[in-house]
Amino acid sequence: MARFYLGVDGGGTNCRVRLADADLRPLGEANGGRSNLQIEAGEPAFRSIMDGTREVFAKAGIDYAETANTYACFGMAGGRLPSARDEFEARPWPFAKVRVFDDIDIARAGALGGEDGGTIIVGTGSAALAVVDGQRFQCGGWGFHIGDQMSGAILGRELVRWAVEAKDQLVAGSPLTEAVIQQLGGSLDAVMDWSFSGRRPADYGALMPLFFEFYEKGDRVAMQLMEIELGYIDTYVAWFKQRGVTRMATVGGFGTRLYPLLTARYGEFMVPARHEPLHGAIILAKQIFGAS
Repeated sequence: MARFYLGVDGGGTNCRVRLADADLRPLGEANGGRSNLQIEAGEPAFRSIMDGTREVFAKAGIDYAETANTYACFGMAGGRLPSARDEFEARPWPFAKVRVFDDIDIARAGALGGEDGGTIIVGTGSAALAVVDGQRFQCGGWGFHIGDQMSGAILGRELVRWAVEAKDQLVAGSPLTEAVIQQLGGSLDAVMDWSFSGRRPADYGALMPLFFEFYEKGDRVAMQLMEIELGYIDTYVAWFKQRGVTRMATVGGFGTRLYPLLTARYGEFMVPARHEPLHGAIILAKQIFGAS
């Protein structure tokens, strides 16, 4: 009897589904809509995964009835709460078995190939997860308002604050702070109006390309903000090491840009990410359900 594994990387704006054979070779992939478990009690996520499942089986040329021999693992945005994961796992799936994880679990599994170690997600948001000798340790990931210290959104917000204070002559500015004011409208009035216009974390994170442009030129404010950013990461590295973690990968767009700096700072503790999160879901599916 054939055995298949299905992985899902469920994000707030899109959902990726991949079908693999027993040796984890990809057979088909599909993209769908938003799939955060906190949106409409997970209903859009359920539809996205079901639609994606039909599509990947069709692309692979495999009868949809084979979902009964398929073992699935989902890594879902909005999956930090156990109750949300349990409720989603209990839906009427066509698969042999299903396990639902927070999205950081599949990121860690992919980055480290399913092996022990820690991973930080550093993108618009941020979080940390480690597995050591089968024990799971997680911190961060509490969102823009009360957490996400390592994130591009938080650094972007601090950059805007610095730029405003520099314009008010409360702190020393730089070409970067002037560029921020110009990008956000050209005056403090315009920046304040921008900040009141339903701003989301991603709007602050969108300043990271500008930040890196000036950081690479040696901009003084960019250098100081980078030290603040690295200081936040230092805290998570110390937290990992206290729990016996011996290596760490970083994922996320901002984290990828930071990787050379992190390697210089932490040496052999840093390792490059091996696979994307979607493959991490496939790895976890086989680890959990692989034994017949």
